[in-house]
Amino acid sequence: MSYMEIDLRSDTVTRPTKAMLDAMFTAKVGDDVFGDDPTVNELEEKVAKLFGKESAIFCPSGTMTNQIAVKVHTQPGDEIICEAGSHVYNFEGGGIGFNSGCSMRLIFGDRGRIFADQILANINPVDVHRPRTRLVVAENTSNKGGGSIYDFKELKKISEVCKKNELRFHLDGARLFNALVETQENPIMYGQLFDSISICFSKGLGAPIGSILLCNKTEQFQARRIRKVLGGGMRQAGYLAAAGIYALENNIQRLREDHLRARQLGETISNLPFVEDVMPVETNIIIFKVNKKIRDLDLITKLKEKGILVVGFGPQLIRMVTHLDFNDDMLDRTKRILRNII
Repeated sequence: MSYMEIDLRSDTVTRPTKAMLDAMFTAKVGDDVFGDDPTVNELEEKVAKLFGKESAIFCPSGTMTNQIAVKVHTQPGDEIICEAGSHVYNFEGGGIGFNSGCSMRLIFGDRGRIFADQILANINPVDVHRPRTRLVVAENTSNKGGGSIYDFKELKKISEVCKKNELRFHLDGARLFNALVETQENPIMYGQLFDSISICFSKGLGAPIGSILLCNKTEQFQARRIRKVLGGGMRQAGYLAAAGIYALENNIQRLREDHLRARQLGETISNLPFVEDVMPVETNIIIFKVNKKIRDLDLITKLKEKGILVVGFGPQLIRMVTHLDFNDDMLDRTKRILRNII
């Protein structure tokens, strides 16, 4: 990233630091499909232990880990409950229908978060006319919810509803560590609630690629088989896994810096005359709505001309995401530009 360009499109735009690259270049590798890449094995064991889960599977992307989990937990014709803004529904290319043949029951929650009573009200009765409700998917933090964090007590209630009704419970935890550094909750608590968890290394944690799926031992073989079918069986993947290990050991606590900068940016944006509303900034995502003084596309273009990259996120909505390549100097420059953009 040059000095002139400030990329706030996503936390996926980060580049490996020199220390992370050194860890990657010196990694011990093998063939992961045969199960003998020592660095991949180390990463999987490390994350599984951290969350108290029996198994972990390293994959190229969070979309793949989510899609594997859905396929493992369901049969074609089943129905999945999730929030209407969920990543699995909006941003995975229709993968649930394509890969698993399942229908979706969308719930309109609170900034991407759903509640136990909503789930209970949306479980289908046993009826030949209705699909079998089989899986609940939660997303923490919620992307379209502006990086919103679930109340763990509510997740526990949802887990209880799932158990009582023989439903599986999956967590899209692509940005789970962003939530954990704020709440200070123990990852083991999450491992106990969910049947499977997806975690991404290539967002706030700063790795160039890779996600991991946590699951129970009885489902590990099927999950690996599905990974192979989807084309995710990588060979000397230890070079990538080494970046994940480095990220876990060095980049978790620094997520608070991203959150602080996001809050400061959110405060500035909330006082701009062309801004109608700003979602509460809980982690590293800022979503705001511009009023009729300017079109969202025009603002995006004006910012790009000034060297700031952002994305549209719906009618008159714009998203910015802070990350480890966005520093205090860039924050100050972004705020100055926003104050004088129109």
